[in-house]
Amino acid sequence: MVPPINLLPEFTKDRINLASAGLGAQAVFATDEFFAPLERLLHDAPAIFYPDKYDDHGKWMDGWESRRRRGPGHDFAVVKLAAPGIIHGFDVDTSHFTGNYPPACAIEGCRVEGNPTETTQWMELLPQSPLGASSSHFFAHTSHEVWTHVRLHIYPDGGVARLRVYGEPWRDWSAVAKGEEIDLASALNGGRVLAYSDAHYGALHRLLSPGRGINMGDGWETRRRREPGNDWLIVQLGHTGTISRIVVDTAHYKGNYPDRCSVHGANLGRIAGGLSQSVVTSSMFWPEILPEKKLSMDAVHDFAMADLLPAGPVSHVRLNIFPDGGVSRLRIFGTI
Repeated sequence: MVPPINLLPEFTKDRINLASAGLGAQAVFATDEFFAPLERLLHDAPAIFYPDKYDDHGKWMDGWESRRRRGPGHDFAVVKLAAPGIIHGFDVDTSHFTGNYPPACAIEGCRVEGNPTETTQWMELLPQSPLGASSSHFFAHTSHEVWTHVRLHIYPDGGVARLRVYGEPWRDWSAVAKGEEIDLASALNGGRVLAYSDAHYGALHRLLSPGRGINMGDGWETRRRREPGNDWLIVQLGHTGTISRIVVDTAHYKGNYPDRCSVHGANLGRIAGGLSQSVVTSSMFWPEILPEKKLSMDAVHDFAMADLLPAGPVSHVRLNIFPDGGVSRLRIFGTI
């Protein structure tokens, strides 16, 4: 069971899930995955349950599940994060595992090129902690070290529906070539959505993900607006930069794409943690970077330098959509 959003830890709301398969996290190794494969542990969608679904190994479960251990020891699994990152917290989610969840877990981390080996040194990130049935279990983490992999231990065996590792991607910006154009808003480069007017449908966190959306649920979509005004969101870029190109992709949005969009920006530096109301209010008056442009259904809209207004260095952008609708992906290309 997931608590109401107002009761969720702050790290689940202002950080990205570095263990997201949709961002590129990978299942590397599990001591056992007899009942359910490790790769399901990293799925982005909430775990589902089919009462009457079985396969050759028994009850089909949406997550990672090992067989019943009949000897000493315990099971564990290794996950490669979507990007090297600083971890702020975990969600060990046992949704739908009731008589087969592990009573406890622990998590370790390492930083290596490639994948860990038998000689890799692991560091404790979460000491052995209790788990319960069919619930999200949130654990904060406070170190500022960078990790590439995590190792989830379960005691002694059982099933976990999802592992979410909330944090911020780390990138060696000094290695970026002068003048190289990169997607400053990409979640893998540290871009994140800080605030929005509405996100009733879809998956807001996917807006800054790599690739194109796979369906209408894979992006940001607002409810139908029944009052004056328009919808918007604010993105903190992964690095301050000069914008050279903006891409607004309405993939799969056909009867519900926005009629128009515009982009404003400002150089506010880095904002740690939450966002103050004063910044949300001031964003309405940020300088315009992309004047209002028409959008069309299910299409990539690539606005080049000729479409943009000079803005100088920018750390934050505000995407406005008129009046409402769905956007699959937002790309803010530029140089640092």
